[in-house]
Amino acid sequence: LAVGNIVRRVLHIIKEEDISSTAVGIEGLSVTVDSDDEFDSEHDDRPALSAAVLAAHARNALRAPSLQTLLEDIPVTPAISRTASSTGDSDGKSKSAGDKSSTRKLKHDVIAAIGDLIDEIDSCYEPISEQAVELIHQNEVILTLGRSRTVKEFLYAAKEKKRSFRVFVAEGAPRYQGHVLAKELVEKGVQTTVIIDSAVFAMISRVNMVIVGAHAIMANGGVIAPVGMNMVALAAQRHAVPFVVVAGSHKLCPLYPHNPEVLLNELKSPSDLLDFGEFSDCMNFSTQDGSPLLNVVNPTFDYVPPKLVSLFVTDTGGHSPSYMYRLIAEYYSADDLVVQRKSTA
Repeated sequence: LAVGNIVRRVLHIIKEEDISSTAVGIEGLSVTVDSDDEFDSEHDDRPALSAAVLAAHARNALRAPSLQTLLEDIPVTPAISRTASSTGDSDGKSKSAGDKSSTRKLKHDVIAAIGDLIDEIDSCYEPISEQAVELIHQNEVILTLGRSRTVKEFLYAAKEKKRSFRVFVAEGAPRYQGHVLAKELVEKGVQTTVIIDSAVFAMISRVNMVIVGAHAIMANGGVIAPVGMNMVALAAQRHAVPFVVVAGSHKLCPLYPHNPEVLLNELKSPSDLLDFGEFSDCMNFSTQDGSPLLNVVNPTFDYVPPKLVSLFVTDTGGHSPSYMYRLIAEYYSADDLVVQRKSTA
């Protein structure tokens, strides 16, 4: 999902740069019209023709941006073509040179904006970690599940600011990434306790805050996270413990959980749960319809509804789940979302 988010962000950047360059062109042409009105009174049709050019520019700026028409020239009307032929080849050459120059400038601006996006994604952990001191206070108990680099950097930042706190790490079976996170936290001097996933409800009453990462943040404020996260969120809600999700803005997805691209039922290999050699004999037993008596289900993700999330901490600050639609409007173009909905339909 993050790859699709970045592609949509790039499309939005291209369209924004195209609109801004067109607006600059319209402003420059309007200045030309004003200067022609001042000193060129002999040719009555010149202001009218300039107004026609302005109208063409305005139509291009106001119409829905499209990558297919991004670098098209402005439509030439008969009146403009007559003027172009009367002014000679020099004006035509200068116009084509100006078009090439504007195209090169647009390409340069798009590449620069995409470079800024790459830097934003690479350094998203820093602005998120800077907010750790505001959320983690002295002698608090934090609970997390599995291993997330964003959560790790977040806790590192709080430790570097001389915060003294304790972390409960649910091991995150069957991959047990929580064991890796616990080792990394201990190496940084953080007091850490590893618990099994089924002990979350028993330990949540001792916790001041739950801090977890996310696979994706959906348009409705829901979260797609590693399996077991919904259980942690329900436990936090039951004991009125804040449930905080830390994630970069590139994980903000303009899709909804019911969209076909969102694979909430993705399954991993059964070998993570059961050794095939030990249970191969059980595979030989089947029901009357031929299906095996032993089935192994190893889901990858959980869905946490927005009502269970207290706060999102992103590289742009802290936001409530109800604010996600505003961020989507800033990061993605509505046209790309409409095309996406049509294709899925």
